[in-house]
Amino acid sequence: MGKKVMISCDEASTICDKTQYNEATFWDKLKLQLHLFLCKKCGLYSEQNKMMSKIFKTHLSNHSHHQLADADKKAIEAELKKQMN
Repeated sequence: MGKKVMISCDEASTICDKTQYNEATFWDKLKLQLHLFLCKKCGLYSEQNKMMSKIFKTHLSNHSHHQLADADKKAIEAELKKQMN
């Protein structure tokens, strides 16, 4: 039972990324939530990560090929700027 509860910001960002792809364990998610409660910078990273994933998912679900057209790139950029303001 030698698992440590407190994690570094690097570990938190890794777990945050894993969580976005449903690859994090329950224990990882618990440690991440504790870290996000204490670290506002990582909380901001987590929110931005969620926002970007949501925007990318919306735009990529409309396309069957793997490369975005310039118009789609500009639409994503505009959506990110809108969300950040």
